[in-house]
Amino acid sequence: MAEHAGTPQEEPAQTPCSVKGKWLRRLLTRLPALVGLVLLVAAIIVMWREVRHLSFPQIIGGLRAIPALSLWEGAGATLLSYGILSFYDGLACRHVGAGVSWGRSAFVAFCSYVLSHNLGCAAISGTAVRYRLYRNWGVSGRKIASIVAFCSITYWLGMIGLVGVILLTQPGIIPYIRTMPLWVPKLAGGGCFAVLLAYVLIPCWKREITLYKWTLPLPTWRIGLGQILASMADMSATALIAWCVMGPLPAGCNLTFGGFLAIYIGAYTAGLLANVPGGLGVFDSTMMLALSPWFSIPHIMSGILVFRLFYYIIPLLVAGLMFAGHELMVRGAPFLARFGRVVEASQALRTSEGDFSTIVATGSQAVLGVALVLYGLLTPLPAFRSSLEGGLMQGAAFLLVVAGVVLIALSTGLSRRVALAWRLSVIVLSGTVGILMLRQAHWAVFVVVMAVLVTLIPFRKAYYRQAYWRVEPCSPFILAPLSLWLCGLAGVRWIARQHHLGPIWWRAMVYDAHTAIGRWVLGGSALCCLLGFGLALRRARLHVQPWTLTMRIRYACLQDARSALPIPQSRGLMPEGIVADATGTAACAVMRLSPFLFSEPILLCLGGAVGAPKQRAGAIWRLRDYAVQEGCRLAIFQYGARQAEIYRSIGLEAFSLEAEDGWFLLCRVEDYLALRKVIGLWG
Repeated sequence: MAEHAGTPQEEPAQTPCSVKGKWLRRLLTRLPALVGLVLLVAAIIVMWREVRHLSFPQIIGGLRAIPALSLWEGAGATLLSYGILSFYDGLACRHVGAGVSWGRSAFVAFCSYVLSHNLGCAAISGTAVRYRLYRNWGVSGRKIASIVAFCSITYWLGMIGLVGVILLTQPGIIPYIRTMPLWVPKLAGGGCFAVLLAYVLIPCWKREITLYKWTLPLPTWRIGLGQILASMADMSATALIAWCVMGPLPAGCNLTFGGFLAIYIGAYTAGLLANVPGGLGVFDSTMMLALSPWFSIPHIMSGILVFRLFYYIIPLLVAGLMFAGHELMVRGAPFLARFGRVVEASQALRTSEGDFSTIVATGSQAVLGVALVLYGLLTPLPAFRSSLEGGLMQGAAFLLVVAGVVLIALSTGLSRRVALAWRLSVIVLSGTVGILMLRQAHWAVFVVVMAVLVTLIPFRKAYYRQAYWRVEPCSPFILAPLSLWLCGLAGVRWIARQHHLGPIWWRAMVYDAHTAIGRWVLGGSALCCLLGFGLALRRARLHVQPWTLTMRIRYACLQDARSALPIPQSRGLMPEGIVADATGTAACAVMRLSPFLFSEPILLCLGGAVGAPKQRAGAIWRLRDYAVQEGCRLAIFQYGARQAEIYRSIGLEAFSLEAEDGWFLLCRVEDYLALRKVIGLWG
């Protein structure tokens, strides 16, 4: 028996059936990504065919043709849509008994749907926000999972209901169905309502159902009916936004709101399946293709742009301003206390504001960059009184185009939480304000730039990663694209002089049909700018500094370091190295536990973060980044529950160790028992 147990066993030969099964499972896991890629490629082809003959003036003309009343109606429909979204989480919390007020659940619904709308992958982004916020209010992980599933089911129930209504009332609006006999869509519509009726009535006899290994509790008929009505109303209100901003129907147009709703549902579902941020490209091309019999292409493009502004961009800015305002209020609490105003720091907001800042800053700054490029190229210059004033305004307009491209490039660094990207973004945005003054821009442009700046400045601590540029500043992979960008601008200027395009040559380069090569050089230089900044603002690879004698002395000189390691060392837990913050004034001593009791290696921090109190958060976030980089799970063994907010925000729970008074183990819930055994094996 002993020999047999100690002898390595041969791996069983793989049969053709097992190989086929593995191949099929691999295909099924990658099928959603493949479907999204196919939809995205098809969308690009459709968009190119439809808009290749368009010009910027045609799109601007379409935007100016939208009446002011239609814009106000679209804004009202946006408020209605996001108001109805609050019912998703409100009904879910009532169903699972989460004990969360309607106001808090509405706040969670707004935050999660704003992010999932703009980021795509709603199952990931929306779930992460819900988990973070509900967890801070004491809702268990099982109930949070039930809330997420409830909200997903709610969406599909409303989809089934609206499809049923369309099939019963206007089946001719759907391609391929209009050629079928009338009884086919009628029967399908009746089937949709039969499914909804069963969902509402089955809980009257049975409170839960079992699917494979899972037991799912069914909501009461009242909550089920509320799900269906809320979801149908939400999608109808969202479609109403696009319907309103399309403006008045052309003469002789027989398109009704019901037909438009069917087109919108198809386009939105295609964008959802593609899993790209905001269904970008897929939603737009589907709407363009389906609405082309009734509207012109510039009209459709203008309506989609305004719809995205109302439903995606403005709510994203509102979320960012909300978190930035809260941060400023909390930091100004001592000052406000002098006037009798007490500001309480909401735990949910405090632990989520960093994530929101990076997402909001990335999206809003990229959109602002595009807007500045278009503003510099399309808007006419105001009348000037002297040649000097005219030269300043022309130069300012050109700098706006350059600033827009740079802001787009810097947004990639913001998404990676690179500190250098934050500093450069603040500098460029502040400089843009001065450029706009020289350009004598409209006051609304100042408001937008300042709003983006406000969503960025308060969250300096959220950007803690070191840029790759700091590690290899003279790398040819970084310098070459940036050099090509500058050379491209100089080349475009030379081409403009050769063609005598005048002082506003960058605009003439876009419109003049004889400067096609200039457009290619201009676009190529912009791409080089994006590539160069993207490479420069990558996060640098993190390394653990070995636990040498010199490193021990440096660690011992940090604040609270002497009290951090005695208990772990008495249990046989010895550091292998340290992970320091960017300033080197705070650090974490770490060791790696091999996965003989775990599914993945554990990176165990001994004693928590020590050093300068203001820099400890940066050390913790860098420790988390290193664990992700190395494919390890993270755990902390420290005295006291300090920095609990940060640990909770990265998914670690605090467990008090009775044997050692005051010491805590912070880890994932599923790792606690195994880690406790490992720590108990020593000492």
